Amino acid sequence: MPRQVLIGTGIFVLCQVAILFGRLLPLSTGNISRPGPDLALCLLLAWMLRRPDQLAAPVIAALFLLEDILLLRPPGLWTVCVLIASEFARSREGRWRDQPFMVEWFRVSILMGAMMLGYRVVQIVFLLPVPALGNVALQYISTVGFYPLVVLAARWLIGLRRVSAAEAEMMRYSR
Repeated sequence: MPRQVLIGTGIFVLCQVAILFGRLLPLSTGNISRPGPDLALCLLLAWMLRRPDQLAAPVIAALFLLEDILLLRPPGLWTVCVLIASEFARSREGRWRDQPFMVEWFRVSILMGAMMLGYRVVQIVFLLPVPALGNVALQYISTVGFYPLVVLAARWLIGLRRVSAAEAEMMRYSR
């Protein structure tokens, strides 16, 4: 594995652990009025559409399974949804690479909606506790709204940028 891939994977893992740590902190003392965005999902999809070579499926599965366990969600259910969506995004990255950001944002919002809908349907089918539809809708809206901010922050703070066609060809031949 090239050194740049290992460094990128390490930075992604550190960012995801920091996001999870922030979600676990008891920052609010009262009732939560509205759910916040899923920044881990935003970062994953932004990273997957910019540097898919740096994220292996076992790394994604381990991080999101840990998140499921620590956030007391059904273990593995959200992880499976995330893995399916991330592999879908990985397979489409080459075709989406030259599109404007607004098209990417639209496609990512549809992908997030499909993930959340699939997660909810499985919860209903298997008679698991289902959160209120209003809260899920608010979380979806805030997650989609925060996606451009996460992409911008990843670009400025981490230097995460799209791979050019020439770099993609070089990566393909270096394997």
